Amino acid sequence: MTDHVLEAQSVTKQFPPVDDQPPTPVLRGVSLAVFPGEFVAIVGPSGSGKSTLLYCLSGLEDLTSGEVSIAGRRLSGLSRRAQAKIRRDHVGFIFQSYNLIPSLSAWENVALPARLAKRAISAEDVSRALHQVSLGDRASHKPSALSGGQQQRVAIARVLATRPDIVFADEPTGALDTEASTQVLDLLRDVADSGRSVVMVTHDLQAAARADRVLVLRDGAIHRELLRPTADDVFDALAHARKAVA
Repeated sequence: MTDHVLEAQSVTKQFPPVDDQPPTPVLRGVSLAVFPGEFVAIVGPSGSGKSTLLYCLSGLEDLTSGEVSIAGRRLSGLSRRAQAKIRRDHVGFIFQSYNLIPSLSAWENVALPARLAKRAISAEDVSRALHQVSLGDRASHKPSALSGGQQQRVAIARVLATRPDIVFADEPTGALDTEASTQVLDLLRDVADSGRSVVMVTHDLQAAARADRVLVLRDGAIHRELLRPTADDVFDALAHARKAVA
């Protein structure tokens, strides 16, 4: 048994060759662990492999080599169906693009993943999740009638309704204004404070500073690890990583 909700060991990822060029290395031996109740942010220069790492850690992207375990279960060697079951039972993913269905209401979008997975979800669970993100009065609204910040909060409610052990968030504040960003970060902080885990990729240094731990990527590897940093700490570490890349 392990007390890690997520563990990665020597993860590498290469994109396949194109036009007789050699494979492109993206991740170079990344190892990390995330504990229950921990909020971890991943930052790095453009092209450092942040989003690729997030997708590999969540099981949405295949590894070239290495190992990822979620809730003590190793993903390698499992069938697609078995991997999907682990994600369904333990993982929530918040996409930057929201991934809401335009023809469905906010309430229906929150309920949809559980229904597609044929998992029981009560009306109370859906309504509770919408109230958690302060959108109980917008349950019947379709995405087109919601602001960008409200759509992102619906996407978060969709994750909250399933109560996953770990939430992955890919640039969750990337397209939001300051007020909406603060609301989204408060929600993610609440997820971690409730005993679940959050792993977030972000380019926003203020957002990264809300995390318990910040991992700075450079050239597909962990360059530095910061514990409860300020935004200035993150800025300095990122500036050093960019300088090293240059």
